[in-house]
This record gives sequence, C-alpha cells and structure tokens, in this order.
Amino acid sequence: MSSPPISRQQVLHVARLARLDLDEDDIERMTVELGAILRYVEVLGEVDTSGVEPTAQVGVTSLPLRSDEREPGLERDVVLGQSPGTAHEGFAVPGFLDE
Repeated sequence: MSSPPISRQQVLHVARLARLDLDEDDIERMTVELGAILRYVEVLGEVDTSGVEPTAQVGVTSLPLRSDEREPGLERDVVLGQSPGTAHEGFAVPGFLDE
C-alpha cells in the first residue's frame, strides 16, 4: 500500500492556517477525507485533455438583456412615510461609529 497523500502533520498545518480547532477524531477524519480528495485529483490529472479547448468558465455564454429605460419610481413622501425615522429629507439611520 502506498503512503497516504496527506500526513497528520499537514492536516494540522492546514487546520492551524484555517484557525480550526480539531480534536483527535476530526484529525483522523480529515486525514482520510483530504487524502481521498487528493487521490481523486491525481486521477483527474491522468485524464487526456489534449483535445479539449481551454475555457475561462462554463455555462451560459450570454444572457438576454432588457433595454435600459427610465421608469418612474415611488414618490419621496410615500417612501419616507414608511420609514421609522427621517432626517434632512432622507432616511434617519442610527449612528454606530461612536459606539
């Protein structure tokens, strides 16, 4: 059997970088799960992609756009009338910089 693709020390190093506090069970589980992911990446690396055109993204190549037309909005008095508070002809928001 070959050596695992990731060691316990590497798992602990990644956990420290991610600021994760792993117990012994988590360390063992992460070693197994990350090892399986790395093995799968190795398998993907063996796939012949020489005839595949590189892509920047997959999915929809273009989206239908609506025309950019100005439409009437709500009246200021109606909008401000639904606000819990107003100030200087606009919305009043609680201050938080001085807290």
